Amino acid sequence: MDGESLAAAGLLTALSRAAGVLAELHHPFVRSTSFSYFIPPAGARTGTVFTLPDGREVTFAVSIVVAGDVFQVEGEVTAEDEVLLGLPRKIVPGIHDGLAALDDYAGEVAAAAGRLIDQQLDAIV
Repeated sequence: MDGESLAAAGLLTALSRAAGVLAELHHPFVRSTSFSYFIPPAGARTGTVFTLPDGREVTFAVSIVVAGDVFQVEGEVTAEDEVLLGLPRKIVPGIHDGLAALDDYAGEVAAAAGRLIDQQLDAIV
């Protein structure tokens, strides 16, 4: 397998890992749905949306986009249009650094899930 094929396989593996981490997020009182989609021309976003009892949606997501010669990685948690957790955009030159950043951000977003969902539920009551 050539270097480009290995990089593509690594990217798919990292996206699958991130999707798996975020798909495992659950809360006993809130319904959730996982998602993954491509961002044209060369990117992907994956995450989980929680629908609160009042109908608002809380989204936990990470993305990676190729822009020119660099990779841009983002992670965020939003409740409708309000940013609850916004990780700074990481711009890295290589695929390996981009994949490491994607793994890190998926972990950070997932780690905040229970606390942030509980905060949103407390605000409803």
